[in-house]
Amino acid sequence: MTRSLFGTDGVRGRTNAYPMTAEVAMKLAAAAGRYFRRDQQEHRVVIGKDTRLSGYMLENALTAGFTSTGMNVFLLGPVPTPAVGFLTRSMRADVGVMISASHNPAEDNGIKFFGPDGFKLSDEAEAEIEALMQGEVTLAHPQRIGRAKRIDDSGSRYIEYVKTTFPRQLRLDGLRVVVDCANGAAHRVAPAILWELGADVIPVANTPNGLNINENCGSTHPEAAAAKVRDTRADVGLCLDGDADRLILIDETGRQVDGDQIMGLIASRWKADGRLSGDTLVTTVMSNLGLERHLNSIGVNMERTKVGDRYVVEKMRDGGFNLGGEQSGHIVMTDYATTGDGLVAALQVLAAMIETGQSASKLSRVFKPVPQALHNVRYKAGSDPLAADAVQQAIADGEKTLAGSGRLLIRKSGTEPLIRVMGESEDRALLAKVLKSICDAVEQVG
Repeated sequence: MTRSLFGTDGVRGRTNAYPMTAEVAMKLAAAAGRYFRRDQQEHRVVIGKDTRLSGYMLENALTAGFTSTGMNVFLLGPVPTPAVGFLTRSMRADVGVMISASHNPAEDNGIKFFGPDGFKLSDEAEAEIEALMQGEVTLAHPQRIGRAKRIDDSGSRYIEYVKTTFPRQLRLDGLRVVVDCANGAAHRVAPAILWELGADVIPVANTPNGLNINENCGSTHPEAAAAKVRDTRADVGLCLDGDADRLILIDETGRQVDGDQIMGLIASRWKADGRLSGDTLVTTVMSNLGLERHLNSIGVNMERTKVGDRYVVEKMRDGGFNLGGEQSGHIVMTDYATTGDGLVAALQVLAAMIETGQSASKLSRVFKPVPQALHNVRYKAGSDPLAADAVQQAIADGEKTLAGSGRLLIRKSGTEPLIRVMGESEDRALLAKVLKSICDAVEQVG
């Protein structure tokens, strides 16, 4: 069974254009409702969202679709994506939904599904839901239409849960922390969690207006947070994205620290404490070769998956591993959460700072990265530049040039019409030449 509607992280696109329309959202919810409601008992769904203006429209459409099939809907309001995974399990729901396009701009939106265990749905489950959309979904009898209720304390429930992941004997007293909320889903909960644990909190980008989510802020634009760290002489900066499932760190000098270094830090500490299941870290093909070399040097294996935190989680669950993530800042710790959680990851770093007395800059220099470069080349929707002979030849020539001294990874984005051209090599000049040749070929045919 194939999927065309779902990408690597749910359904995503530009608002009010297929597939991100109210009509599609309602049909999708009705199909999902029928998929999860396999008997006549009462069933429930929780729906969260980030701060995008279009969230209201999609929330209403999803509610209509689910209730039409007899599902009771619990509306969480603006909460981080990991809060939806947590509350799906906590509230014994049959399905959870997050309305968010993560780090994308405000004009985009997306719909992510979670199963009753709080984990994102498999490719197979998404394909079955998509197949149900193609036919006539059986609607509920008028007397069995679902009800909708807003849950006013969803943020508070998540705050209390996240604090339980921080060592109980520790406090953040004396630590000055800049937190960039990306004008997104964590704009209230992130400062509250840090303040309640004792930190001196300096919030950035925590005044969402529906249109400024991820706008020159957050994990994809950490420059403002870095400047605030320097200006306020903060000890550390935490940059979340629009739905707060990823983290980019800023050390006290204003230097950016990516997910590879954060994973390296946590893996090293968990290995030393005997907490790292299977002595293995699961990450994607994008992670730096330097991370792999460091892990191998301390007796930790690194398992790679294709890009997408859901594939990282699938590998973790298959192997019984408890730590994984992506270079982009998704850090998954299944001891605590079912998906990437930027705040839980941040508390792991802050705990390390308190326990060791070391600065963020010292702790976050875990390994020396192999020089890496990534270019995004936009192409016309509907075309397939990677199938073109000229592009295939450019890639083959590049691999031959870098043979023995580096590697290439060329792939389509799962969320945008972009070709991601990534390479690693100790020879920066040679790498730049190879990547330019491939990018030029993609642009010419795309």
